Amino acid sequence: MSKPGYDNQAFDSGGGDVVIPLEAVQDSGRERLTYSWSNINVYAESQKQGCRKSKGVVQEKHILKNVSGICRPGELLAIMGASGAGKTTLLNVLTNRSSSALRIEGEMYMNGAVVDPSKLTKKSAYVQQEDLFIGVLTVKESLIFQATLRMDKNIPQKQRLARVEEVMIELGLTKCSDTLVGIPGRLKGISGGEMKRLAFACEVLTDPPLMFCDEPTSGLDSFMAQNIVEVMKDLATRFNKCIISTIHQPSSEVFALFDRVLLMAEGRVAFLGYTSDAIKFLHSMGRPCPENFNPADFFISTLAIQPGQEDECRQWVDKICDTFSVSEKGKDMEEAIKVNMETKENTSDLLNTTKESKSPYKASWGAQFSAVFKRAWLENIREPMILRVKLLQTIMTALLVGIIYLGQDLTQDGVSNISGALFLIITNMTFQNTFGTVNTFCTQIPIYLREHFNGMYRCDVYFLAKNLAELPLACIQPVIFTSIIYYMVGFYDDVGTFFVCMGISTLIANTAGSFGYMVSCMSSSVEMALAIAAPLIIPFMLFGGFFLNSETVPVYLIWMKYISWFYYGNEALNINQWKDVEEIDGCDTDLTTYMPSTPDWTETETALSSLSSSLLASSSPMAMALSDAGSSLANAVTGGLTDIALPTFPPNYTLPTQPPSNGFKVCNGTEVLSQLGFHEEDFYLDIGILFVLLVAMRALAFLFLFMKSKK
Repeated sequence: MSKPGYDNQAFDSGGGDVVIPLEAVQDSGRERLTYSWSNINVYAESQKQGCRKSKGVVQEKHILKNVSGICRPGELLAIMGASGAGKTTLLNVLTNRSSSALRIEGEMYMNGAVVDPSKLTKKSAYVQQEDLFIGVLTVKESLIFQATLRMDKNIPQKQRLARVEEVMIELGLTKCSDTLVGIPGRLKGISGGEMKRLAFACEVLTDPPLMFCDEPTSGLDSFMAQNIVEVMKDLATRFNKCIISTIHQPSSEVFALFDRVLLMAEGRVAFLGYTSDAIKFLHSMGRPCPENFNPADFFISTLAIQPGQEDECRQWVDKICDTFSVSEKGKDMEEAIKVNMETKENTSDLLNTTKESKSPYKASWGAQFSAVFKRAWLENIREPMILRVKLLQTIMTALLVGIIYLGQDLTQDGVSNISGALFLIITNMTFQNTFGTVNTFCTQIPIYLREHFNGMYRCDVYFLAKNLAELPLACIQPVIFTSIIYYMVGFYDDVGTFFVCMGISTLIANTAGSFGYMVSCMSSSVEMALAIAAPLIIPFMLFGGFFLNSETVPVYLIWMKYISWFYYGNEALNINQWKDVEEIDGCDTDLTTYMPSTPDWTETETALSSLSSSLLASSSPMAMALSDAGSSLANAVTGGLTDIALPTFPPNYTLPTQPPSNGFKVCNGTEVLSQLGFHEEDFYLDIGILFVLLVAMRALAFLFLFMKSKK
């Protein structure tokens, strides 16, 4: 089906495999490339059943078995097969994106030259199955970002913009150029078909001669699937591109658009040739395709391993693969690959790596940083979840805490309430910034990995740009929170102390954000990061000096105290609050407070004298001894204690009848800090260590992200 603006010319596939000489590979206007692969074998280590891992007894699973093939300029090649046939594994090998755990044998060639992995990235494009874009950017902004980082740095900006306009016209994206890409379930954007065309547009900006596509019609209806394959067909025929694509169960109309098909079964090549010849080949094997039956469905059902018939199906598949390898079509394929390998001296100068920069990146470091930072900044100011929900959450939480702790005075009860409010600042800053970072940064790591592997920008560029773009919001939140809560609670009434409290809160918030970055970079998914973050935060909170006095932390756990930003933040905030407080109401610490003001010993003397007289009435030696002791004690009470200097109290002073509920009272801020186990002289040390923790956790986050980039 033709679409307006497209030139879908019919592709004359001919009647057989024709070897195109490399003299015809170049033309005056556009580079053309033949891509071939020979005897690709892929092995994966699998644990041998019944053997323990510690013994190191393993056996290799043979995933791909002597797979060879070729795709020429102007061809659209489909890789098809049942589930588990090896389609995705082969595509990963051809794109040099296989897992490092796999052992790979065989060779790949571009115009007869052995493929250099860095060279392959520059000469090819890869349209992956999942479309990953920044949803708050428009279609045009997304393409400009790609053009800035993927086109040669010597190309002027005006020419880049012209190329963006040209590609949008070619792929039918002009009408939606100023429409946001969108975020599923949150922000309305372009349709699924337009998003897939945008994915192709991003890849063809640099006009690569070789393209790979991983199931480009996945998730699309039949009409949109046909539209996408028509785009692929148009790119191949009009621009002489070599396009290799895996595809799963295409409709008959979609299948007819492919020029050649590579059928795979059990990791082997069952057929490689023109689509019409595939039907003839299986017919010659005794498996004719029924009339009015989709050929693609017929191929898959013929080569699939049916449950309950595994042995019979595998024997049939082996027979097909063996027959093709010795057939005329199989020999033509091998000859085409051989000719391509032997004529590498005719390779275009564009494939000569010595004339190009050794860097895998087209843009300079500064250009990379500028583009990534601008995109991250646009994302922050356009993302409603960031500006609306987070700021509203900060304001509402601050008001709620302020109302609960409203108007605290410097009294004995107010001391504990104020200290609790200070710790609540740390807790709120921690949870808000940790989980906020996880929810935003962790979700974008897949986009980063894809763009990084495409050679768009460096790991350090991305990490630094994202950190700087998110820094303003990470500072605004604690400033708003502290500004609301400070005077509502009734913290120490001093402007300097207020700004210091605000600065400490900002430092705590960014330290917690560093923890969020670290957890995000060490996790494989958002769900995993969220599951890890909460259990890790709890121990740091417990050793923060609020739930457990910092002086009573068990020796074997004291190391957690010294890496807890809760502890250093709590100590710094409390020192800032209490260091200048000279008097706290209700302070009575003298033990004589609980003694009568005018002691009267008369009753004691009378009781002791009466006891002595009673004992004298007895004639026993024991009674006489006790009587003498009672008289001596009475004399001591009335005479010996009369010289004690008792305190004097002001008039109308009401003496307490019982000690305070906490057993003691504090008179000033120094005693409050002592009670909490904090030391005023450690204030600047606390600030310094908070900064060290901030930097250290971000450095670890970068290290984890860098390790992901190398996998």
